[in-house]
Amino acid sequence: MSAPSETGTHSPSDAPAPRRIPVMIPQLGEEEALAAAEAVRSGWVAQGPRVARFEREFAALVGAEHGVAVSSCTTALHLALVLRDVGPGDEVVVPSFSFIATANAVRYVGATPVFADVDLATGNVTVETVDAVRTARTRAVIAVHQGGVPFDVAALRAAADRWGVVLVEDAACAAGSTAYGRPVGAGATVSAWSFHPRKLLTTGEGGMVTLDDPQGAARLRRLREHGMNVSAADRHASAQPVLEAYLETAFNYRMTDIQAAIGLVQLGRLTGLVAQRRALAARYQALLGDVDGLVPVRDPAYGETNYQSFWVRVDPAYGVGRDDVLAELAAAGVSARRGIMAAHLEPAYADVTPAPLPVTERLTRDSLILPLHHALTVDDQDHVVGVLRKLAP
Repeated sequence: MSAPSETGTHSPSDAPAPRRIPVMIPQLGEEEALAAAEAVRSGWVAQGPRVARFEREFAALVGAEHGVAVSSCTTALHLALVLRDVGPGDEVVVPSFSFIATANAVRYVGATPVFADVDLATGNVTVETVDAVRTARTRAVIAVHQGGVPFDVAALRAAADRWGVVLVEDAACAAGSTAYGRPVGAGATVSAWSFHPRKLLTTGEGGMVTLDDPQGAARLRRLREHGMNVSAADRHASAQPVLEAYLETAFNYRMTDIQAAIGLVQLGRLTGLVAQRRALAARYQALLGDVDGLVPVRDPAYGETNYQSFWVRVDPAYGVGRDDVLAELAAAGVSARRGIMAAHLEPAYADVTPAPLPVTERLTRDSLILPLHHALTVDDQDHVVGVLRKLAP
C-alpha cells in the first residue's frame, strides 16, 4: 500500500479510477476463446467446414436459403452488385445517411451512387425518397436497415419489382431485427451482413451474403475464392487429384474457420442479446420520453429493431447543441458518439452534387449514439440519463 502524502491524502495511484461508460463492448468470452483454439488445433484454419456450418446456421436464423460467408459486409455489398451485373453506366440509389462503405461498394463496380434522403423517424430510405432520385439509368437500390431499425421491406420490395430494379438489402446492423413478423433478410433478393465488433454478432471482422437463389449462391462462392470452380475445402477432401479451373476474374474475400468458430458461438447468444438490448432501449425511452427536444429512436410500426445502436435526436427545443451534449457526456465519463454519418458530406464524395437531402443533414448534425451493450448496468444508464436531464432547460 502506498504511504499517504504529506497533506494526509492518498497518492494519485490510490484514487479511484474515473467512471468511464463505453458506447459499445462486444460480448466475447471463454466459449469463443475455446472455439477459436479448437479451430487452431484442428489444423484447418482457412475457409473450411466451420465456415460452411456457420453459413447454414446463419442463413436459417435470418430465413434465407443460402449463406455465403465473406471477409466483411463491404465485400458482401460488392459481391451482391457483381452478382447482379451492375457496372459502368448504371446508377445505384443509396442513402447518404449510412457508413461510407454503402456508397463505396457502388463505385467498386464502376457504377454511380445516387443519394436518396431518409425518413426522420427511422433513418431509412423509403419508396418516396428513392423514387424522387430514380432515373432511367437506375439499375439497383441499396436500402439500409440503419442501426438495426428495419426499413419497410414490403413497400420497398414491391416498388423495386414495379420499377424493375434490384433491391440489395444492407443488413449490416440488423441481425435479430424483424419486419412484418419475420427476420430481416427473409424473402430478400439479396442481403449483406456485417460481423464487425460493433455488431451484436461478431467474428472480429467478417460478413455474409444471404439469398434464396442456389445458382447465385454458387457463383458467389466462386467469386469470393478467385473464381475457382471447386473450393479449396473440396479439393483437400477429395481422395483423387482435383485440377481446378478459374472461370472468371474474381476476388479473395474468404472468411477463416477461426472466425466462423467464434461466429457459431455468437449465434447462440443472439436471442438473449437482442432481448437484453430491447429492454435497455425501452428503459432509455421511458426515462427520456418527457425531455423536451430529445427524441429517442423507436420501433417502426411494422417491425422490431435489435437496437444495435441507440440514437437520440437533439432538437432545438432541448436548448443545447449535439456537439455540446457530446462534450458534456464525455466530461461525465460517458463515451457517446455522433450519429450516423452523411457520406455526401465527406471529402471522398466532394465531386458529387446530390439532390437536396434535408433530413439526412439534420440527422447527421443533430443525432448522437448513447451507450448500449450487454455490460451496461442500470446505474450506468441512470448516470447517462442524469447527464442528459441535467442539461435540459
